[in-house]
This record gives sequence, structure tokens and C-alpha cells, in this order.
Amino acid sequence: MRGEAAGRDGGGARSPREQQVFSFLLPMSYYQEDFFREYLKMMANMVILNLLICISLGFWIVSMTASTYYGTLRPISPWRWLFSVLVPLIIVTQGFKKKSLDHSGALGGLVVGFILTVANYSFFSSLFVFFVTSSKLTKWKKDIKKQIDSEYKEGGQRNWVQVFCNGGVPTELALLYMIENGPGEIPIDFSKEYTASWMCLSLLGALACSAGDTWASEIGSVMSKSKPRLITTWEQVPVGTNGAVTLVGLLSSLLGGMAVGIAYFVTQLIFVTDLEMSAPQWPIIVFGAAAGLLGSVVDSYLGATMQYSGFDQTLGTVVNHQTKDSKHISGKPILDNNAVNLFSSVIIALVFPGTAWFFWPRD
Repeated sequence: MRGEAAGRDGGGARSPREQQVFSFLLPMSYYQEDFFREYLKMMANMVILNLLICISLGFWIVSMTASTYYGTLRPISPWRWLFSVLVPLIIVTQGFKKKSLDHSGALGGLVVGFILTVANYSFFSSLFVFFVTSSKLTKWKKDIKKQIDSEYKEGGQRNWVQVFCNGGVPTELALLYMIENGPGEIPIDFSKEYTASWMCLSLLGALACSAGDTWASEIGSVMSKSKPRLITTWEQVPVGTNGAVTLVGLLSSLLGGMAVGIAYFVTQLIFVTDLEMSAPQWPIIVFGAAAGLLGSVVDSYLGATMQYSGFDQTLGTVVNHQTKDSKHISGKPILDNNAVNLFSSVIIALVFPGTAWFFWPRD
């Protein structure tokens, strides 16, 4: 028996040489698989990046052709084109490395960043302040937010849907601005540049609305000492309920919009050359603060009525979809958070410039 066992063991066992070769080849296969996966990702990113550069070059060629043919539009200078490609690329790369954006969000952010930057540097600075502050605040006190938000993502990663729900309206307005006025910075003056001024304030309002809502959500949820109240009924609700507001959150939304407005105003002072002959630009800051506050209110109202909120007894947190253990708090399952953000920015972008026209100082 011992001999049979020894024979079976001897027949199934590998020699030291074979074991060495096998142990060497096995990790190599895994290494090669990981290597090729990373290589394919790198090549895909390079292809997409080259396509985006070609598209941006197409913008420049079309701009040069249109300005030559019509003689009225300002062409895109090579330096503006280079800045509009490199700077958003650097920012998006850092955002991806810090997990503020995933792959799709990074590509979407690159498109949004390029269009806003090539159109107007004031658009770029407003977008930059919104993105940086929102990314920082999303990661701030993340341990607390994980406990109250069932859908919290590590690092607050944003995908392409979130990028375009917050940046889609500004992107469309930036394209319309370039069609109307060409690329470049202009003072906001309804008496001289009515349509372009309307588009600038509409874009600023959309970004200030997004910033105000983000600041309110990220700061109010962890800093408020009092329980939030539902904006439609003013009843106290759990933290994380869609449509709930606090005083801290409302003040934060005002400051978020003001930060975007200040960025726009400072850029105007740096790049606009004929400010002394135009209407005062300081109302931009006030406008940004008001758009941030009212945008947050609109977002909260839509969230309270058209976005489901329920308290899951098992998880112990507020959820945005019905579960077997959830108790309904407010809202109907019509919109998700991305759609609420999109509709809020659209409403502010449409309504606010017309309101500002009545109060904007005339030169």
C-alpha cells in the first residue's frame, strides 16, 4: 500500500524544475493580462484625446473661416486655442487622479472645459471655481456623509451624466455665445450688448445654481445643528432627505453662488479692456449670490415634490428609491438627482437674466 501511494504521489508530483517553471509562468500570465488591460486603457484614452484635439482644431478652423468670410466675428487665436486645450486637460487629469471624476466624467469634463474656455475666460474661471470647490466639499467630512447618504461614492466621483447635467446648459450657452459674438471677453452691458450679456448672465446663473446646490448639500448636511425641514411643508425630516433645507445650507448656497460670481468678476477686470466705457460690473457678484440661493431653493422644491425620499429601517439612512423596508417621507419617483440638477439650472438660466435686466445699472 505504501508502494502504491508512493507510486501515485510520484506520478502526480512535479519535479523541482517543473515547479519552478510553473511558478514562474503563472504570475507572468496575470502580469501580462494586467499589462494589456492597462495598455488598452492608455491607447483608448490617447485615441479619444487625439479626437478631442482634432475637434478643437476643427473649431479653430471654422472660426478662422467664418471670421474671414463674414468679417464680423473674432477668430480664435492660436494662444487661446492652446490654453483651452491644455489647461482643461491638466485640471481634468488631476480630477481623475484624485477620484473626483471617473473615466466618462473626465472625458465629459474635457469637452465642457474646452468649449467654455475657448468661448470666454470668465466662463472658464467660473467653471473652475465651481468644480474645485464642489470636489473639495464633496470629500469633506466623508465619514459622516457615508452614514447619511446611501449612494455616497468614495471621492465623490462624477460620471459623464453628472458632468453634463451640471455643465450641459453652460456648454450650450457658450456655443450660442460664440455664434453670436465670437470667442472673447466682453463687459456685461444690456444697453450695448443685449443678447451677449443675456447669454453671459444665463451661463453664470446656471453655474452659480449648481455651485449653490452643491455647497448647500455638502455643508448643510454635516454642519447644521438643527434638523432639516422639508421646503414644501416645513416639517422636520431626517438628514439627507431630498428637498430638505437648513439655515446653514441656505447661507452656504448663497456663498457658493457668490464664489462663482467673484471668479467671473475678477476675470472681467483682468481681460476686458473697455470696462471704463461700459456699465458697472460689480452686480455680477450680487447676481451670482442670488442665483446660488434661488437655484438651491428651486432644486429643493423639485427634490421635495418629484424625487422620492424614504427612510430605510434596515440601512438606517434615507434612500432615493423604494425598498421593502423603506418608509415614504416625501416626493414621487419621477426624477432622479441628476435630472433635478438639470431642470434647476435650466430654470435659473431662463428666468434670471430677464430679472437682472430690470435692475442692472445703465451706463
